[in-house]
Amino acid sequence: MTHQNLQEVLDGTDSTVDLLRNSKLGAYIYPVVAPEFTNWRSEQRAWRETAVLYDQSHHMDNLFISGPDALKLISDTAINSVANFPVNKAKQYVPTTPAGHVIGDGILFHEAEDEYVYVGRAPAANWLLFHGETGGYDVKIEVDRRSPSRPMGKPVQRRYWRFQIQGPNAWKIIEKLNGSPVEQLKFFTMDSMQIAGQTVRTLRHGMAGAPGLEIWGPYDTYDLIRDTILEAGQEFGMLAVGARAYPSNTLESGWIPSPLPGIYTGEALRSYREWLGADSYEATNAVAGSFDSEDIEDYYLTPWELGYGSFVKFDHDFIGREALEKIDPATQRRKVTLAWDADDLGAILTSVLDTEQEPYKYFDLPLANYGSSNYDRVVDADGKTVGLSMFTGYSANERRGLSLATIDPEIPEGAELQVVWGEPDGGTAKTTVEPHRQFKARVIVSPVPYSVAARGDYQGGWRTGYTK
Repeated sequence: MTHQNLQEVLDGTDSTVDLLRNSKLGAYIYPVVAPEFTNWRSEQRAWRETAVLYDQSHHMDNLFISGPDALKLISDTAINSVANFPVNKAKQYVPTTPAGHVIGDGILFHEAEDEYVYVGRAPAANWLLFHGETGGYDVKIEVDRRSPSRPMGKPVQRRYWRFQIQGPNAWKIIEKLNGSPVEQLKFFTMDSMQIAGQTVRTLRHGMAGAPGLEIWGPYDTYDLIRDTILEAGQEFGMLAVGARAYPSNTLESGWIPSPLPGIYTGEALRSYREWLGADSYEATNAVAGSFDSEDIEDYYLTPWELGYGSFVKFDHDFIGREALEKIDPATQRRKVTLAWDADDLGAILTSVLDTEQEPYKYFDLPLANYGSSNYDRVVDADGKTVGLSMFTGYSANERRGLSLATIDPEIPEGAELQVVWGEPDGGTAKTTVEPHRQFKARVIVSPVPYSVAARGDYQGGWRTGYTK
């Protein structure tokens, strides 16, 4: 029998954990954009040393939300307050389930009166779309899904192109493109500028730890705008960042992109699971890593565990409020960076040359994730699980392996722990998993963001550095 929705998929399996851990989807792909334009090491260094052009046109969903109840839909489904959300501002959007577990996140752009655009991954987009369609709201939602992971030569079309100009030289390039000075507005404030005779929308951002802009416009001007930016940026050392390096920037800036949405259990969410398709992100999501619990709820996370605690505002009613009000934030795990021991990472990398025994799980560079949602055990000296490592790779700027993780609250910065790298029993049936051995890599609990520049320059919220 062909399953029609996620609920039927779950009803047809003995274990949700096994279903997701053996998904054939593999790693999260950043599609269409070339893997490298120079090489990923130079592209990483450029966002710290000169300037880069990030191409965000293809890997995220866009929802265009309009109507008298648009803001009410957002408020009812977000832990964030929208008490101050005027036109030409953007806001991170974080929804939770009735049980208080994070579904995902993204960015909301307030483009005009009663008009908003959500940009981000599918879980939060699906949650917004579901409630917009079924909640009795007076809204209109247009959906522009991310580009195919493997277009295989077929044409790709989006409503918008979306770029970021970032790095220490970004503002010089921005003003050269505009032909006049551009005001450095407050973080997440929107405006417009001129590029190649075209008016493009802008968002004051700082993804690489220095003032920059996110810009967007009609997709049919993609080539004109991209070529113009790169030509203007040549004298300032600008590099285009490929799909290989792009996702690794979050290792330095501190955002955990893809937690498992906490929607697979609970009768209150049955109608949502029946709404989600059998081929949806949630139904095909690949969970990877050494953490292997029989209970899917052990993979769920609260806002505090992901660094979203400061977003939780009880000035409005929202889904999950009652559950979150009962949580003591001091008891929650907290987000940190884990800095990997160089010798241990070296042992993992060189194990592929071992002709006597099975190598350790392959550690790809610069991003080592091999699932859509990654969960590696973080253990103490006694082997007790004290956290989860959720996003792992290598920074050429820091010259070390890094993980973004959530760990028990009492563990201090500077403590030595271990990340269990590789899956149990030789690995699951995911397409990204080869036979391998596990390895316990030493790591040091470090600040988030790890980059000193990012800690100094980023705004408050999930990028704020932690000290203890």
